[in-house]
Amino acid sequence: MELPGLALLSRARADARSALLCTILAGVMLALLPAAAGAFAQPLSAPPGTPILVTSMTTAPAGYRLIPQQVERIAARYPEVIAELRRHPRLVPYVYTHSDGVWQVSWFTPAAGVHHTQHEMIQVYVDDTTAQVTQVWTGYQIAWTMARGYPGAFGRKVNSLVVWLPLCAMFVVPFLPVPWRRRAGGKRQWGWRVRPSLVHLDLLMLLGLSISLALFNHANLGLSVPLLYPFLLYLLVRMLLLGFGIGRPREPLRSLVPSAWLVVGLVFLLGFRIGLNVTDSNVIDVGFAGVIGANKVLYGDKLYGGWPADNAYGDTYGPINYDAYVPFNVIFGWSGVWDNLPAAHAAAIAFDLLTILGLFLLGRQIRGPTMGITLAYLWAAYPFTLFTLSSNSNDSLVALTLVVTLLVLRWAPARGVAAAFAGLTKFAPLALAPLFLRGAGPPPTRRLLAGYVIGFVLAFAAAMAPVVLTGDLGAFWRDTIQYQIGRPAPFSIWGIWGGSFTNASNSLSVEQHLAEGAMLAMAVGVMFVPRRRGIVEVAALGAAVMIAFELCLTYWFYLYIVWFFPLVIVALVGAHPARPGVDQRPPSGHRYLRTLESDPHAAVPSG
Repeated sequence: MELPGLALLSRARADARSALLCTILAGVMLALLPAAAGAFAQPLSAPPGTPILVTSMTTAPAGYRLIPQQVERIAARYPEVIAELRRHPRLVPYVYTHSDGVWQVSWFTPAAGVHHTQHEMIQVYVDDTTAQVTQVWTGYQIAWTMARGYPGAFGRKVNSLVVWLPLCAMFVVPFLPVPWRRRAGGKRQWGWRVRPSLVHLDLLMLLGLSISLALFNHANLGLSVPLLYPFLLYLLVRMLLLGFGIGRPREPLRSLVPSAWLVVGLVFLLGFRIGLNVTDSNVIDVGFAGVIGANKVLYGDKLYGGWPADNAYGDTYGPINYDAYVPFNVIFGWSGVWDNLPAAHAAAIAFDLLTILGLFLLGRQIRGPTMGITLAYLWAAYPFTLFTLSSNSNDSLVALTLVVTLLVLRWAPARGVAAAFAGLTKFAPLALAPLFLRGAGPPPTRRLLAGYVIGFVLAFAAAMAPVVLTGDLGAFWRDTIQYQIGRPAPFSIWGIWGGSFTNASNSLSVEQHLAEGAMLAMAVGVMFVPRRRGIVEVAALGAAVMIAFELCLTYWFYLYIVWFFPLVIVALVGAHPARPGVDQRPPSGHRYLRTLESDPHAAVPSG
């Protein structure tokens, strides 16, 4: 027998502990971000131009004050260089000139034969005017300039704390638990305007990825890489459990402000995001690749192979990616060089706005306008979606196609078409093909399976037809799948510690293959279990598969967070029960959209 008073007291204590935990985590994250951001001095940028090997060590090149012998001695006296030369005493130095009065001194492994490749082990920049060392790089940071922490290399101003921290606050504050005092029976009692729940921890975990990015922005990959995985693993487990109906909230999702204020915040964020993109953002090679590919599509050139030297590996994406840039190339054109690329800016803005619109329509379809507004607001307030927008990359296109697939989840042929198009953007969504084959509701009939397969195959064939008809299939395989499989990078545990940058055999190859096997088993397994599912469960399972896929990647980057983010917020918001009299139920013809909250045994039609 349970006494009511004790039950209430117990619940109050549990709520207080949850609120305290959320507050502590939020405080720790806010404290760590400035600390991580200020922990390391940042060089401004890499010297422009191509290094030119000097022909004489005793004569100053034209326009330079120092002679190469002096430059080599200056570089060799730098403490970090001394330490590296003690570890590798047989390294051979070479001296180069850059533009703008900058020298480069590089130490290579000695040549052991005609066919032996020398490896650069140390790279030093020396200023000709001051005769001072300005930058020293070793290991993977020699080849990967994006790992050097140059300010604004991705998104420019969005990385500053004055932008990032307010966005973090706007993302989480409207939903944080807030205690308040009220009068009841002549006495003042404490209550909750928003009761603490697991969703508050979920939002903080999504923001926790910012700590890793802050360290990456300051060239500390030794910390940024391992600190990424606890947050991704939490989200993976959380989404997988939600997909099976475990950990569902018992109370509706409430915010501190009414939906009208979320709309006001959304409008402000939309203006801010577009303004920042136009005035202070950059187009990275990914967005540039979209413009080049669209230009090839417009002029009927082969899409794969023969790309310009300043983006030689830009043909590594699916044909849908390049097709999506065609309208923007038609409107804004392309000068033929890597300039401001207005077509890439317009494409990134369009992908972002269409994703927000899709999330609103999806939320309204599931539960009504309130959920649609919440989903749109969460996307607009999440800092990593602005990071993607300000980098003008194509990653929001992946998010857009996945949202569209959820929108048409009821119709098997349309679902197949959307899934195929999503997979032919950046290939990662192909891991969700089995999940989308299954759809929502009870196991589909043969007719519905056939409808999905036919839609998928026809869409896939139509997108790939230009590649096949132009005899470009070999180059497509070489420059996309084959290139991506063997692509090294220091941004994951498999890359930074797996041997790719240590001149050793891949010491984590077995573990990586095991992780890949587990991911494939999950991708196939969610086609069969759980037996009953609604659109929210499909979103949760899809998020789990996408996160598992990203955990297996050697080449991982922060832009990929938006691949799973829309699925995560649909699952987190949609898993809450509806608010009586506020949230709308879907029409009777859309019962498949309902989650299993009201009647877990109810049959949900599939389509």
